[in-house]
Amino acid sequence: MPVSVTTQDIILRLLAAALAGALVGLDRGTRGRTAGLRTTILVCLAAAGAMIEANLMLDVDGKTSASFTMMDALRFPLGILTGIGFIGAGAILRRGDAVKGVTTAATMWLVTVIGLVIGGGYYVLGAALVALAILVLSVLIHLERALPRDRIAWLTVETSKETAVEDDLRRAILKAGYKITLFTLDVGEVRRLRWTLKWRSSRGPEDTPPLLRDLLQLPGVTAVSWTPQDADEHD
Repeated sequence: MPVSVTTQDIILRLLAAALAGALVGLDRGTRGRTAGLRTTILVCLAAAGAMIEANLMLDVDGKTSASFTMMDALRFPLGILTGIGFIGAGAILRRGDAVKGVTTAATMWLVTVIGLVIGGGYYVLGAALVALAILVLSVLIHLERALPRDRIAWLTVETSKETAVEDDLRRAILKAGYKITLFTLDVGEVRRLRWTLKWRSSRGPEDTPPLLRDLLQLPGVTAVSWTPQDADEHD
């Protein structure tokens, strides 16, 4: 990082940071994520501005050892990295057993680092980080979709009070290849049975399983609902 920074350097670094934030944020924005195009640009610009200011404070020519600018100027961008954790935490949501937004939070952290790197004048490193970020977010997602992973869903079945088909339902669930991790029963005007199911597959949990059609054919079953609970694989 050069000690002296010119106005041309500042403009170039800010433009490069805005471009880097836009390239990374374009993927987030087109996928409808919490932190989209404008957010990543602003975060990258903020990080770059912090690093530029730290760079400007490194110019200590003619200053005494007691000067304010003799303090560790790099503590300022380090504070930016700490503060970005609040934005990242706000992007992470928990709904039941599902945790969403982790990739978005990690993207915000990476964009901050990219902004600090570019703000320090290291364009090659910044470009390499941008290229790798785009590779991970836009290309590796297709590989991730093809990999089998643990899935979780809630299965709720409504039956008439006159019938008791719990054993038949359980056998059908286990026969379909699902593992039952939790079972609850609500008895009232409508008898509701709920199972938390776990299985491993490359297909998303939002795909309607053939099990639902099989359960609806059992005597006494009046309604069946399927609620996916695992994390968004495309986050």
